[in-house]
Parts: sequence; C-alpha cells; structure tokens
Amino acid sequence: MASDDSFGDFELAGWEDEATAAEYDRHLSLVTIQSVEALLDDAGVKRGHKILDVATGAGYVAAAAAQREAEPLGIDFSATQVRLARARYPSIRFEEANAEALPFDPESFEAVTNAFGLCHLPNPDLALREAFRVLKPGRRVAFSVWDQPERVIGLGALYAAIREHGSMDVGLPTGPNFFLFSSPEKSINALRDAGFDSPTFRTVPQVWRSSDPDQLFAMLASGTVRAAATLRAQTSDARKLIREVVRQTVSAYKRGVEYEMPMPAVVAAAVRPPR
Repeated sequence: MASDDSFGDFELAGWEDEATAAEYDRHLSLVTIQSVEALLDDAGVKRGHKILDVATGAGYVAAAAAQREAEPLGIDFSATQVRLARARYPSIRFEEANAEALPFDPESFEAVTNAFGLCHLPNPDLALREAFRVLKPGRRVAFSVWDQPERVIGLGALYAAIREHGSMDVGLPTGPNFFLFSSPEKSINALRDAGFDSPTFRTVPQVWRSSDPDQLFAMLASGTVRAAATLRAQTSDARKLIREVVRQTVSAYKRGVEYEMPMPAVVAAAVRPPR
C-alpha cells in the first residue's frame, strides 16, 4: 500500500492550513466523534492505561480517554492540529510526531488509537507496524475509518458526482485509496500483516445533521484536503453540477426541520500477541 512520497507533503500542507483545520473541526468532527467510544472500547482503554492517540486532530479521542481516567498522549503530524488540541484540552499532553516513525520506545503503551487518520498517511502499513512496536504485548490497537462509500451517503455522493460530471484524475499526488480500509478483508489483512492477532471489525452508526442542504458540499470544499483539492481542480460547470447532485442527495434525508444523513464509520482492532 505504499504511496507517492509527495502525498505526505501534500496532506501535511493541507492540514497545516488553519482555516481547513478549523472548518473540519466545526463540522465533520461532529460526525466523527460519534464513534469515539466504540474506538476506545475496542482498544481496551481502561483507567491508568497509557494511551497513544495517533492523528489526534483536535484531541477528541485523547479527551475521551482522559474521561476514562487513562493517561493519553495525542500526536499529530500537523503543528496546527496540535495547537488546536492543546488550546481545547490544556491538561492533556499533545505533541507533533510522525505516525510512520513514532519517537517512542518499544512497548511503551497499553493502547494505540487512530481515528480517521490512516488514509491520510503515505504508508498506512508502516503506521500499523509502528503501532505494533510501541504497544505492550497483550495490548490492543484500534482504528476507525469511513464505511464503504455507498453507505457514507455524503462522501459517496460527492465522489460519484465527480466521476459522472468531472474527473478524479486531476494530478494529485498518489495516496492510499480513501476507502482502502472500509472493507473487513483489507483491515483484517493489514492488521495481521503488521503482526497483530485476533482482529475484529464492526460498523458504528454516525449521522450528519444540518439545517442547510448546501452545507455538506461547502464543508467538503473548505474543510478537507484531498476532496477539496479535487473539487478545486474541476471546471466551473462541473463544480455546479457536482454541488447540485450533493444537494439533491442531502435533500432526500430531510427529517422535520433538519437533514439527517447516514455517515457510518467502521472500527477495526487487534491485539499484539503476548509473549
């Protein structure tokens, strides 16, 4: 699953942008936090455990681990995200670090978590091997990603509309398929290849809620990196058509005064074998 090295630079530059990070936090984080407890459950996070939260973003997983009286450390490759997390949760430790070259000794943590971060990395397999290295024997890793695109209605509609009315081939650096780990086979195989045993995989319901059917497109165009760059590369006419398709998709999910659209996650987990 190796990627073009420039993909890492592309993603880092995108998430260093303060406006992008803030927009993601204002909107998409309201969806992704809905699977945090499942992620911590499957990682086996308990009181007193030292937890490494990789790709911590604004720090929500680390904060939820602290609520369980664990001892979290959140890391992110983006200094902007680390500043955001420190400002929001000043009592929790957050550091800049590379998920593919963790600056920690072997067997340092009782759990490693990664919420929606794997496909933003150039080499997610390397990140899983690093998680294995820093975990204590008998302890667990867990990661969350988006479910299959046909189930993650908003993202699925966006990419389907781009393929129909525009182009996905816009010259971006080569990175992992955004839905690479959305299937149980891919996730389980990746965990086993990294050395883990007893992998599990499950779907966790999440819902996007908004009072404006145009908000999803606007957020994806300003609060993401890869999707936003793909949209910017489309022609003006194509963007209008793509936006209309997304709007129509969201409009089908009106429930009272709000729009409530399924955006489920999947959580995969496994254990580092005991000695």
